[in-house]
Amino acid sequence: MLGIFIGLVLLMVLAYRGWSIIWIAPICAGIVALFGGLNLLDAYTDTYMTGFVNFAKQWFPVFMLGAIFGKLMEYSGMAHSVAIGISRVFGKERAIIGVIVAASVLAYGGVSVFVVVFAVYPLALNMFREANISRRLLPGTIVAGMMTFAMTALPGTPQIQNLIPTQYFHTTAAAAPIIGLVSSAFMIVSSILYLNRRVRVLREAGEVFEEREEDLNAAPRTKYPHIILSLLPLLAVIITLNILKWDIVISLATGIVLILIISIREFKGFTKAVNSGASDSVMAMINTSAAVGFGTIVRSVPGFEKLSDAILGINANPLISEAIAVNVLAGATGSASGGLGITLEALGSHYYEIATTTGPAPEAFHRIASIASGGLDSLPHNGAILTILIVTGMTHKESYREMGVIAIVFPMLSLIPAIALGIIGVY
Repeated sequence: MLGIFIGLVLLMVLAYRGWSIIWIAPICAGIVALFGGLNLLDAYTDTYMTGFVNFAKQWFPVFMLGAIFGKLMEYSGMAHSVAIGISRVFGKERAIIGVIVAASVLAYGGVSVFVVVFAVYPLALNMFREANISRRLLPGTIVAGMMTFAMTALPGTPQIQNLIPTQYFHTTAAAAPIIGLVSSAFMIVSSILYLNRRVRVLREAGEVFEEREEDLNAAPRTKYPHIILSLLPLLAVIITLNILKWDIVISLATGIVLILIISIREFKGFTKAVNSGASDSVMAMINTSAAVGFGTIVRSVPGFEKLSDAILGINANPLISEAIAVNVLAGATGSASGGLGITLEALGSHYYEIATTTGPAPEAFHRIASIASGGLDSLPHNGAILTILIVTGMTHKESYREMGVIAIVFPMLSLIPAIALGIIGVY
């Protein structure tokens, strides 16, 4: 357990200081393995790399297509068109709300959080440029829309963090709507107020939007696609994934083809845009896989089982013990779905027995578990956090402050009213 703690803290500190996760993750995993009595070479070449490769095998097609989709949305001018449309609805002074809405619509539509960032970033960049907001708030604003309420709390969200509990509590994705809506409202309002305050503070300090070399090198455009045409690829991904129940890979491919058809007059630049998106996806994939490999080592050492037993044995109201267990294990593994799956696999049947005998209701257990998975999972070594930073071109030092407050503090605070409602039987 000491090795897990040291390795985790070191990983977070070094990542926050800007050291590449690609090489610090295996070193920190080595510390965990050493304290856990594992053979260092085997731990790296077998356990660590198995977790690394398995994640890449499962997610690389989604990463690549998601990055290409986002890059084509940017190249074709569709991202700018949508951004301008949302800006007109909310106004430049409400760019923060606009980005949150854009990200949450995709996340609630079932698009993986690893994909949402690729699609939303070009929109968010244009909206921040229009509103003259510092880039350092980009990651936190995107996180507010895709990794908080839309991922875990909103009833009916098709994200995996909301689907895993259905297997253990025999509930539906819309379980405990009152708890979910109250928690969502708390996260939404808190995030908007906090981010708008950060905008004011940074402006007073003279920090506003700054163009970068890659922005200045981009070819200027004078004409953009109509917003309705620009929305079609986004809608195509959401509809084919959620209504037609297509695989996410096919849905993304459909969106890409639609962009190419609508923007056929821009065909001369298609190759460059696709190449750029594919290249971006590789770095994001490697960084995320490195963090997953670390989590695989953590789960393999004997100390993790002891840690799990200690957390799961907490003597408190079952909703409280469930929330603590899911949160801590999600933080240790750097994965919301990982921590949620481990907790419910170990105690799901126990919590369900309580729910069907003395209460609270299974629906309350479902929603609390889902919301709790979206707290400590967002520590600096979380795969999605790393992906967002890579895609937006920011570092932990520049942007993790806002990301941590929004993705960790607010979701954990939202558990207070959520658990209270569950205890009194309002769900």
